[in-house]
Amino acid sequence: MNLDAAVAADIRLDVWLWAARFFKTRSLAKQAVETGKVDVGGQRPKPSRLIRIGDALRVHRGEEIFEISVRGLSATRGPAPVAQALYEESEASRRAREELRQRRAAAHNGYQAPEHKPDKRARRLIRALGDIDAL
Repeated sequence: MNLDAAVAADIRLDVWLWAARFFKTRSLAKQAVETGKVDVGGQRPKPSRLIRIGDALRVHRGEEIFEISVRGLSATRGPAPVAQALYEESEASRRAREELRQRRAAAHNGYQAPEHKPDKRARRLIRALGDIDAL
């Protein structure tokens, strides 16, 4: 009997999040569920919550928010194309993540890292400016 066939009806939430490659390890997936970064149907679940095909999930990962519906179940972590077939992301969620990515890129466009460390005179000026800001 195949293991995937045995768990085809439902699977633990933390295992599915790991298998779908939302988190690098199962313990990170469990921690995310426990800290409220994952919602199932608008409710805060436990890591052992059994999910089924068709469940709606909201996953906060860093600054990104994924609104997805479960399309497949797996207890094993496979390649990225297989993992992406386990869920379907809503179009609104995809657009919001792309806009956030563009805003982050635009914020970094004007920044130029210094070519070298400041010399003694520049450090004195930086220190003086720091003292002015403290007032």
